[in-house]
Amino acid sequence: MPWTMDDYPQSWKNFDKLKRKKAIDIGNAMLKDGYKEQDTIPIATKQAEEWYKDASKEDLNKLKNKKITQHEEDRSANPKLNEKDVHVYFEDDEWKIKTDGAKQASETFDNKEDAMKRARNITSNRDTAIIEHKKNEN
Repeated sequence: MPWTMDDYPQSWKNFDKLKRKKAIDIGNAMLKDGYKEQDTIPIATKQAEEWYKDASKEDLNKLKNKKITQHEEDRSANPKLNEKDVHVYFEDDEWKIKTDGAKQASETFDNKEDAMKRARNITSNRDTAIIEHKKNEN
């Protein structure tokens, strides 16, 4: 059953109304894609906070009228990967982040520090580990 503006996780109760609506929207989309509720809440919380901080007046107005309980399933989503460790490795002259079992890297960076920072962010949400590779490792 999707979350609504009247029924949502307790941790969102002190959010501004539109920030809460964004968290519910993100959370409902994730649940539709098969993510577990305990994984969804911290990710939706963080993404909603970041979105709200940078949202324009136009973004906020669009959200006011959005239906947050209706989402199409994203066939590319793979929630099982949330339980896997994250590799940071160098390939094709760039640093990449790839989850164990994923078909391809999810993100690329010019330097290792930025890749590691992003990997730490990902793994802290998932409670998984980073597998750090050296530049010349295959």
